[in-house]
Amino acid sequence: MEEGKEPGRLAGQKLPMTGLFHLFVVYTIWSSTYLFIRIAVGEGGGFPPFYLGASRMIVCALLLLAFAYLRKKQVKISLREMKTLALSGVLLWVGANGLVMWAEQYANSGFTALMVASAPIWTALINALLDRKRPSLLLIGSLLFGFAGLAVLMGPALLAWDSRELLSGGALFLASISWAAGSVVQTRHPVAISAPVSSGYQHLFASFGFLALALLLGEAWPAPSMAGWLSWGYLVLFGSIFAFTSFIYTLQLLPINIAMTYAYVNPVLALFLGWWLLDEAITVWTLLGALMVVLGVVGVFRSRK
Repeated sequence: MEEGKEPGRLAGQKLPMTGLFHLFVVYTIWSSTYLFIRIAVGEGGGFPPFYLGASRMIVCALLLLAFAYLRKKQVKISLREMKTLALSGVLLWVGANGLVMWAEQYANSGFTALMVASAPIWTALINALLDRKRPSLLLIGSLLFGFAGLAVLMGPALLAWDSRELLSGGALFLASISWAAGSVVQTRHPVAISAPVSSGYQHLFASFGFLALALLLGEAWPAPSMAGWLSWGYLVLFGSIFAFTSFIYTLQLLPINIAMTYAYVNPVLALFLGWWLLDEAITVWTLLGALMVVLGVVGVFRSRK
């Protein structure tokens, strides 16, 4: 193997099965997390959004770091790595996931997933600005088409001027920008530690941010129902420990254009799960907006190739 080449990325080499397995985990589990967040913070779930985030993050952090320590992985990190993981953890979890959890008190899980699916569009825009490169016509067209799809998704709320739905949509709009910013930080400032350790520290720093928000906003103490506790357990074990760690592995093992295909698989699966299990309505606005957002994301990836 030539120096500087990564496994699974050599020209003509097949994609590694380990990387594809982790991508499958991201496809399936992340699609379902929107459903379980909706159950946990929705009516009868009993979890305020930021206490849900704080409790989930601290448990995940301790489990991941303990697992890494027992496997004799390097757990100590440098000051530079701490800054990177703190910033990316806060952007990815507190900024993005926190706004998702807040919005899902009022918004359907499928709608939420479709709004957040625009994150790769924002990622491309942020990278273009940072690189000071003139974007291609395909990228510009994809960005505009994807943003138009978001407007279509918000169409019913705009026509009815439903303030609660508009606030939820605005929060999800900001959530996708925060996720994009966190992804850019993580890719532009790589850390030389294992995926579980990286994930563990990001969860740890995020737990502090969630707890601060919960206390600052005076959230009520959680009083979870059985469905709320089951959702919390699923989000801890599968949504964070398995899926987020798999996402980090996916970025390490697969080409970025393959790894990021989760962005147009997850919203479709999440939309189906919300319709199937929570009886969430799928309207013409939803289908048209979903198609436009997904095509916008596909166009972004094609322009990056």
